[in-house]
Amino acid sequence: MKMKKFASVMIAGALTVSGLAGCSTGNTSNSQSTSKNGVTTIEFWAAPNPTQQVYWQEVAEEFTKENPKIKIKVSPMKESPTSEASIQSAIAGKSAPTMSENINRGFAAQLAESKALVPLDSLDGWDEVKKARHMENTMKGWEFSDGHQYVLPIYSNAMLFGWRLDILKELGYNEPPKTYSEMLDVAKKLKEKFPDKYVWAKADLVDPTAWKRWFDFFMLYDAASDGNKFIEGSKFTGDDKAGVKVLSFVDNLRKEKALMTRQAKDPFETGLGIFTDIGPWTISYWKDKFPKMKFNDTYTLATPPVPDGMDTKNVKTFADTKGLVIYASATKDQQKAAMKFIKWVYSNPKNDEKWLEKTNLPPARDDLTTNETFKDFFDKNPALQPYAAAVPNAIPPMDNAKYNDLQTIIGREAFNPVVKGEKSPDKAWKDMKKAFEGALN
Repeated sequence: MKMKKFASVMIAGALTVSGLAGCSTGNTSNSQSTSKNGVTTIEFWAAPNPTQQVYWQEVAEEFTKENPKIKIKVSPMKESPTSEASIQSAIAGKSAPTMSENINRGFAAQLAESKALVPLDSLDGWDEVKKARHMENTMKGWEFSDGHQYVLPIYSNAMLFGWRLDILKELGYNEPPKTYSEMLDVAKKLKEKFPDKYVWAKADLVDPTAWKRWFDFFMLYDAASDGNKFIEGSKFTGDDKAGVKVLSFVDNLRKEKALMTRQAKDPFETGLGIFTDIGPWTISYWKDKFPKMKFNDTYTLATPPVPDGMDTKNVKTFADTKGLVIYASATKDQQKAAMKFIKWVYSNPKNDEKWLEKTNLPPARDDLTTNETFKDFFDKNPALQPYAAAVPNAIPPMDNAKYNDLQTIIGREAFNPVVKGEKSPDKAWKDMKKAFEGALN
């Protein structure tokens, strides 16, 4: 499934950032040839996903028909051992492509720190791209701590929580709870009526692996803090009040015996648990594997619950999102040609429509639910409409090169021990912040 691919891509690459610093500039690679006979050749690495490769090959060919002075060579990036490692290796070996997709914000922070990326906002045409694609709100969360934009997000999977609507109705609810107190009421009623069921049945809740925090802690935290960035560059800027509220909420679910952390096969699909994180890739997976899972019948989708008293509209959530970058080793001609290609692709919403149809990944733009270009697709795929609506409120990963270490600390010092009942929410938050002091320096 997509989620597994996403998770594996987040693992730190084989080379250190310091090893890249001296290799990120210079235009000596064979793939980075300068313009010849008036034709500029650029190499584009697509994600190791067949549907994405087909998409980029097709749009590159269409672009070249209109722009014969620019030749685009599309090839898939290697994913052994990880796509990050292959990119880092190429940079170190001075064989990086001109541009690539499949870059998340955390990994981009590593590359930007080593001066391996071109700030997109430094290139002519960047503002026109944002305006033409209607992505001003989406891009706000992508600004890096140095004020630059290094990544153009291609898609944004605004992560949502799935609820077993059929079971909620048996408990007397016609829609998911929106606040912490409402959700705790659901937990009480669930345990009274179905003692063997749980609200949240997921073994990952006690696993400190870094990427797993995107799908529990950060979904809740982004909602509770109204999109606070948590860490910006090398500084912890987290919202203490929101953080403790998140941990207290999880602790209260534990006290209600509403959490199950042992391994179980398909706990949400079987109804053992009635609440879990759901990405848009799951919908197509269910069509084949779990046909009984029907939108607004068996299950429904909702934004994360929020602390009592917060507005329950336009709730923020975590974004599984990746995008395009241009590498600093590209020549000026190649950088200019790459930006021309980007402008061409994203000036026409039909190209995003084609992307959506081929990949089911929501384009990172603010107008998915209002632009007529996408209406037919979402009419045919109603379960994906909530994801489209949530895109402008989706928060990408932190922009820190040590994001793996930092997210491991969140699990080890705070989230996991609270779920286990080993620490109070206040102590867990303090311990996490103390551990950050050493990791951020």
